[in-house]
Amino acid sequence: MLLEALDGEETVVFIAAAASMQVEVEPVGRWFEAYVKRRNRNTSASFQELEEEEESSEESEDEELQLEEDPMLRTLDPKDWKNQDHYAVLGLTNVRYKATQKQIKAAHKAAVLKHHPDKRKAVGEQITEGDNDYFTCITKAIEILSDPVKRRAFDSVDPTFDNTMPSKSEGKDNFFKVFGPVFERNARWSSKKHVPKLGTMESSFEEVDSFYTFWYNFDSWREFSYLDEEEKEKAECRDERRWIEKQNRASRAQRKKEEMNRIRTLVDTAYSCDPRIKKFKEEEKARKESEKKAKAEAKKREQEEKERAVQAELEAARLLKQKEEEEAKQAAQQAKKEKEIQKKAIKKERQKLRATCKNWNYFADNEADSVKMMEEVEKLCDRLELASLQSLNEVLASSSKDESKAAVVKQVDDVNVQLQKEKEAEVQARQAARGADQASGGGGSVGGKGWNEEDLQLLIKAVNLFPAGTNARWEVIANYMNQHSTSGMKRTAKDVINKAKNLQRLDPVQKDEINKKAFEKFKKEHTSLPSEDKAVPSERFDGDDLNTAPWTSEEQKLLEQALKSYPVNTPERWEKIADAVPGRSKKDCMKRSLVEHVLGAHILDRLGVNSLCCVEEENI
Repeated sequence: MLLEALDGEETVVFIAAAASMQVEVEPVGRWFEAYVKRRNRNTSASFQELEEEEESSEESEDEELQLEEDPMLRTLDPKDWKNQDHYAVLGLTNVRYKATQKQIKAAHKAAVLKHHPDKRKAVGEQITEGDNDYFTCITKAIEILSDPVKRRAFDSVDPTFDNTMPSKSEGKDNFFKVFGPVFERNARWSSKKHVPKLGTMESSFEEVDSFYTFWYNFDSWREFSYLDEEEKEKAECRDERRWIEKQNRASRAQRKKEEMNRIRTLVDTAYSCDPRIKKFKEEEKARKESEKKAKAEAKKREQEEKERAVQAELEAARLLKQKEEEEAKQAAQQAKKEKEIQKKAIKKERQKLRATCKNWNYFADNEADSVKMMEEVEKLCDRLELASLQSLNEVLASSSKDESKAAVVKQVDDVNVQLQKEKEAEVQARQAARGADQASGGGGSVGGKGWNEEDLQLLIKAVNLFPAGTNARWEVIANYMNQHSTSGMKRTAKDVINKAKNLQRLDPVQKDEINKKAFEKFKKEHTSLPSEDKAVPSERFDGDDLNTAPWTSEEQKLLEQALKSYPVNTPERWEKIADAVPGRSKKDCMKRSLVEHVLGAHILDRLGVNSLCCVEEENI
């Protein structure tokens, strides 16, 4: 690109130019970067070269100004190069890890020009032979800093980096001032660019959440290979080299773990001290409380609406019921009025019938017939309904005496026939009921049809063995009777229940008869033993002191009360019980208790016989 001609200059054409040709050139490498810069700046290649030269000159000037020579450089031990600050050796203390390769090269060039052994030897300085001269430190520094991998390893263990972290007490007083520089200082280790800032008190929840999410998932490029104690290049064989690599990997992993723990502790401490987190939690708590309150209010309104609906339904039901009651009351009043009217009409018709018959002297010629007819007329008044009375009065009003008498006599005969039929029906019903009672065992026969005395005694025993509360009680009783009965009759649970109910309905005379027979059978079985057994009766019931008089209800009650008062474990129990029942001895009380136990207290109670409340078999 030609520059614009200045004033006084002329343009002269010496020879005609050849025709121009368009050639497509694809830039690569650093030439591609230059092309992109030119395109973005909309400048030509010549102008870019001028700018780069100016920038390089300015940078070199800046580098010369920023170089600071380490005063301890001449005293450094070349053998201890690993513990030296290579940036300080080259005079790049101010820029350190931010230094560019151009700055590093310029610093090295300046250091070589000043500290090269030939330069110092030329000015008469004493030079140490071999690698013991401090100039070896400069050579080692440029070797490490010019290699990206070695420089990265050295930067990871930068001796000037501050690894300290503020405490919670320091962070609570001035959070942003204390933790802001710490996060900025540690951001240099991030593998990702664009590290989020700590922000301010006005930062939004999304910004704060993004910040802590980034640091909790922090990816650090920091590695600690520079601190390896052994160098595998010095190994004499492959196995030793492998062992050195294994030891170095273990030590690096341990240091990496400690570094990540340090970062995690820093983030946890900042999170616990961050006033924004506290503010967000309070806002979230207030929001949840407001939502909870709103939900409770909505639920309360819903409940109130339901209660109002229920109250409305109850009120409607009450009004409907009140209306129905009012209608029923009016209907009852109307029926009562109609009944009163009908009653008055019947009374009027009866009076009219009596008056008509009285006027005809009850259609009799003597006093006896008159009285008899009067009774028949009263019977008609009681039995006939309103319509019949009205029709009869109409006949009597329009007929002669004989016709009236015939009508009255006919009506009396009809009423008498009806009364006779009702009496016969009642007698038949009574006879049928009496026959049913006899068939079910309630008649003169003790057992009834299909039930003999043995079955009744077996029923008494079964009911005593299986008291109320037994699972499937009546089925169990029926099975027990079917197993032990000698009559051959199979009883069902329904038959057993019906028989027990019939026994409950027996009158006192029949109950006494059944009790008497049951007692006689018991006495016969327990006192009149077969001659071949020749068993000796128990001495507890032997003797002449037994009172054979029947037990009264008062004595029975006293015996029951004594048995309750003196339980089984009472010393001299039966003596005390006998003392509580006047006129009865110890043997009388024991025998009475034995009778109650064998017959079964529950069945005797149902049959109307006084029973003992509790009897222990072992004490009888």
